[in-house]
Amino acid sequence: MHVGVAGASGYAGGEVLRWCAGHPDLDVAVVTAERHAGELVARHTPSLAAALPTLRFESTSAAAFTSCDVVFVALPHGRSAGLAAEIRASGAIVVDLGADLRLRDAATWQRWYHEPHGAPELLDDAVFGLVERHREELRTASLVAVPGCYPTAAILALGPMLDGGLATKERVVVDAVSGASGAGAALSDSLQFSVLTGDVTAYGLLDHRHTPEMEQELAAEVLFTPHLGPLDRGLLATCYARAAVGVDTAQVLDAMHAAYDAEPFVVVTDEPPRPKSVRGTNVAHVTARVDQRTGWLVALCAIDNLGKGAAGQAVQCANVALGLPETAGLSVAGVWP
Repeated sequence: MHVGVAGASGYAGGEVLRWCAGHPDLDVAVVTAERHAGELVARHTPSLAAALPTLRFESTSAAAFTSCDVVFVALPHGRSAGLAAEIRASGAIVVDLGADLRLRDAATWQRWYHEPHGAPELLDDAVFGLVERHREELRTASLVAVPGCYPTAAILALGPMLDGGLATKERVVVDAVSGASGAGAALSDSLQFSVLTGDVTAYGLLDHRHTPEMEQELAAEVLFTPHLGPLDRGLLATCYARAAVGVDTAQVLDAMHAAYDAEPFVVVTDEPPRPKSVRGTNVAHVTARVDQRTGWLVALCAIDNLGKGAAGQAVQCANVALGLPETAGLSVAGVWP
């Protein structure tokens, strides 16, 4: 099947190329990047030189993708909705790694992104691309909204307990730390090595745009605080909710095992998960505890923010939507050390 990638010069787009290069059924045919049009992918991203030695970036337009069966769109928010509508009209499945299609309500999108939505007519059709919760919907999807990295981790961590009534949905707290690649490839003073290394910084206090994704999917009230750590990639979410009366650690772990033991990309761990354990994979590691002293449930999830948090999850969604084996082309073995 022919694949197109819009925004292929960014970290998420480049990671889609890496996954597709080793995929038995997906052949990368078209890649676009406005600032790099005409440049060899191998020159811009040397890690892909052996896999894609002759492929060149093109200018981004819907017309560039007319030969594609599936198109991954990895563009900044506000730029993907219009393009997705045009590509979808040509018959290709669109998998959007950006934020434009994740929220079901255009007014909610405008509140958090501070601008009108570019194609509100698409929101009812887009399927939220967290396969572990929406697999059946994704089987017939032509428009997929890949969740953000932070919501992916928080939803996987908390979902089984909130869904099952083992914890309350009011005053849920999510604290998470992610690597610098989560901010994208654009230049920023805060992402310079001398600024980033040896430090951890909270940001997006009270108004981070991933908050409504968590609230929408969990049907919960969420206070979310993200942190930028001295990592190139990786994410750890530590999530808190009030446990229901009488619930203990054994019950919440049982709920996690029931939800995930049959899942190829989610592992329930006995020990607290570590981002380095899932580096370079599409895997999430999760665990949970209940503190009987305070009544709080603590749930944790570690992912690679470019893997299960972005490109790996996008390929997983495409596999399901295209009727391919869900695990095709995706690694479950991490890079260690």
